[in-house]
Amino acid sequence: MADVNKVVLAYSGGLDTSVILKWLQDTYQCEVVTFTADLGQGEEVEPARAKAQAMGVKEIYIDDLREEFVRDFVYPMFRANTVYEGEYLLGTSIARPLIAKRLIEIANATGADAISHGATGKGNDQVRFELGAYALKPGVKVIAPWREWDLLSREKLMDYADKHGIPIERHGKKKSPYSMDANLLHISYEGGVLEDTWTEHEEDMWKWTVCPQNAPDVATYIELTYRKGDIVAIDGVEMTPATVLTELNRIGGANGIGRLDIVENRYVGMKSRGCYETPGGTIMLRAHRAIESITLDREVAHLKDELMPKYASLIYTGYWWSPERLMLQQMIDASQAHVNGVVRLKLYKGNVIVTGRKSDDSLFDANIATFEEDGGAYNQADAAGFIKLNALRMRIAANKGRKLF
Repeated sequence: MADVNKVVLAYSGGLDTSVILKWLQDTYQCEVVTFTADLGQGEEVEPARAKAQAMGVKEIYIDDLREEFVRDFVYPMFRANTVYEGEYLLGTSIARPLIAKRLIEIANATGADAISHGATGKGNDQVRFELGAYALKPGVKVIAPWREWDLLSREKLMDYADKHGIPIERHGKKKSPYSMDANLLHISYEGGVLEDTWTEHEEDMWKWTVCPQNAPDVATYIELTYRKGDIVAIDGVEMTPATVLTELNRIGGANGIGRLDIVENRYVGMKSRGCYETPGGTIMLRAHRAIESITLDREVAHLKDELMPKYASLIYTGYWWSPERLMLQQMIDASQAHVNGVVRLKLYKGNVIVTGRKSDDSLFDANIATFEEDGGAYNQADAAGFIKLNALRMRIAANKGRKLF
């Protein structure tokens, strides 16, 4: 890697990436371009500019990617009702392909020949960043300091910062014991007491949601308007994708919605316990399934459900830019042509309850589904032949005396 002249660093301005910036300058004797993304993590990103300037960085990118994040990544994922291992709404996973895309775009714009990130050698993010980068720029060089250096503890990082005069903010308040990641879709917590799977998570850990039992005693009703599978309005007020998710996070958090405590299987092979807050995403998933329930053909809906775990796995393991994910996305998007209408939800103490759904494209026919007189819309006698034909193979086997088990 001696031929690295310029590298684009995914830079937050925190301890890890500040140390990485200096380490890259010293180890590779290269110019460093910093890239800081605002994905709605709720923290000020502009101070990263001053920190990078103090480290001698001349090319600094600070990008507001909130709308692109929700419009081009979160919304397409929710069209598929995507859940990993039955529970996880992929808040961290779905942000990585956008960061990888922007790293490559900046590398191309600045003439950089390498990119760098602060993901550790134990986690999924290193895979996600690098698979995305290689898919978009096959010849790019990737520098992952956590796989190269010996600064494998916070104490060693702090010592390195002190030794090299790296400006690090030192707060008087106690540092959070958790490794946290946040964006507009979620906030995650790992480490600390969570490394004992029997220990209950601490109540004061949560940042976005009130404790469900302390949520309001009066339910909150909202109506979500869908157009081609995407939410375009809340209570009749048209909003941009990022504004929709921001508002749903606010409403959901106030009602104690979206907390999750799981043990998941990382792509690198280990199990990991994580806690997640995804208030807006939890509402979006429930509402989207509700509007699909009246607008999707049965077999289309069932096929989507069969393919969803594969689609979720592709996102979790970093294959957003793969041809198979892109192929699946075209099919999913095609299925959403008639997913239009309004869903009414009741939010109450951590619960998302569907209370109504309507659509001009609805396939629900009350004249056929009714338990009352249907005026001949459905001939119930037709069911006899239908049942006998579907039972034919089992009747043949039984007549042959075959045992079921």
